[in-house]
Amino acid sequence: MGISNRKILHTDILIIGGGTAGCYAALTIREKSDYSILIAEKANIKRSGCLAAGVNAINAYIVKGRTPQDYVDYCTNDANKIARQDLLLSMSQGLNEVTKRMEELGLVILKDENGEYVPRGNRNIKINGENIKPILASAVENLKNCTILNRVNITDYIVEDNKILGAFGFSIEDDTAYEIRAKKVLCATGGASGLYRPNNPGFSRHKMWYPPFNTGAGYAMGINAGAEMTTFEMRFIALRCKDTIAPTGTIAQGVGAKQINSLGEVYEDKYGLTTSQRVYGTVRENIEGRGPCYLKTEGITPSQEDSLLRAYLNMAPSQTLKWIEAGKGPSKQNVEIEGTEPYIVGGHTASGYWIDDNRETTIKGLFAAGDVAGGCPQKYVTGAMVEGKIAATEMVRQLDQEDGDTKIDEDAMLLKKVEEYNAYLDRQEGMFTYEAIEEAMQKVMDNYAGGISTHYQFNEKQLDLATYKIQQLQKLIEHVNAKDMHELMFIYEVKERLTVALVVIAHLKERKETRWHSFAENLDYPKENKEWELYVNSKMTDGKIKMIHRPLIRKGEVYEHHN
Repeated sequence: MGISNRKILHTDILIIGGGTAGCYAALTIREKSDYSILIAEKANIKRSGCLAAGVNAINAYIVKGRTPQDYVDYCTNDANKIARQDLLLSMSQGLNEVTKRMEELGLVILKDENGEYVPRGNRNIKINGENIKPILASAVENLKNCTILNRVNITDYIVEDNKILGAFGFSIEDDTAYEIRAKKVLCATGGASGLYRPNNPGFSRHKMWYPPFNTGAGYAMGINAGAEMTTFEMRFIALRCKDTIAPTGTIAQGVGAKQINSLGEVYEDKYGLTTSQRVYGTVRENIEGRGPCYLKTEGITPSQEDSLLRAYLNMAPSQTLKWIEAGKGPSKQNVEIEGTEPYIVGGHTASGYWIDDNRETTIKGLFAAGDVAGGCPQKYVTGAMVEGKIAATEMVRQLDQEDGDTKIDEDAMLLKKVEEYNAYLDRQEGMFTYEAIEEAMQKVMDNYAGGISTHYQFNEKQLDLATYKIQQLQKLIEHVNAKDMHELMFIYEVKERLTVALVVIAHLKERKETRWHSFAENLDYPKENKEWELYVNSKMTDGKIKMIHRPLIRKGEVYEHHN
């Protein structure tokens, strides 16, 4: 089989990814203009992205007594200075506004007897958020002049003279290829999971902290198109409940559980309380023979236990089921914890597109928001929405001032892309499968680029070997075959992951220090170095990754693209 249908579509604004940032951007565009919108989502916007299963808290909110600058300071400290303070501030200033908007759309936010939001720590509020994504999706589906293409996988940008003109993709359900022409494009495809061998291999390999469907597509398209990227070396490793990979924050913040070792000693204060230090402390305690490590929940009250059982039943049911099957709830048994495999995700760390304060990338007319956008860690759900709003506002502003379209032989370009897709669909079954190549990639990254098996540690010799092996896998993936459109999507997902993996390796090698233990544990340079208080960026030029160093954007400064 091959692709027999070709469709060329035109829109004012193309949104790639119908998750948190993409949907909220669409709402903003319609509030501010009548410009046509097209959302391309490879799943279905009703249940796609990081919000697919819902959340039980808004993790980025300015609670009473706190200010946006407080949140900026917290994020900057957690990232050990390597964060964009201009992006953090503009994001923080919008957190409460988007939260209020979601409540107006129907999101249930828990309130106390005085009608105030119930806080969970210094920056969070509690919600009943199982249906947060359907609420957001429903609002978008009701927009006028907004086309939603579900089950369409976008693979490449259309760029000419460093200006975005649209994107190519294909339907996963039928034999249709798309060329979508747009005046502005928002990339909201999320981060990258599946680069490294996961905690649970085999059948359970997708039981992970981050959506396995987020494959780094937006990163890969940007890299291949020559967009500048930032801080891929600040990987994210989540501290999670053992085996279930359920979040630990609900326990740590909900009942104030401390991290303890097998001897019952509280160790979290020994290593530090930043996100990376919490992971590092757990790794070290295990290496030094004081594991397993736990969250100390023994002795919590019946009401606290009940709240945990209910919270996880909505958010990570496997954890609640584990407690029930064991016959021991968290009040009678401490919860064992472990680190996950590394992810590249700009909603928790600073990795992603290098953008200006309006969320425009170094490619003119291409914007990024949410997990795919770099420089702004700890944005979570509400921060992604704010970035979608900021990007949408600027796209509308630019369109109001522009006129005219670029004329190109559209059909000829689509035909060429179809030939590329058909090469996989028409090929006879070969020696390797996309699954085997993906598994090999994860093994390489795990062994040589700081995965779980090496306690997240690496050296330059290992990274050089990782580069060579990933490049070999890139050659092999070009010889696999796809039986149908669904398998074609899987092939492109592996290609995306391989591209991102190469850039991650280049970044890990470039930063010659250890600024974030576990996140980037460089054995050749085991200490922090003040000379590396800068952004490590990269850009693909003529098939080669060029590294770029940029000075920190500090408090009161705002960055704009100049070169």
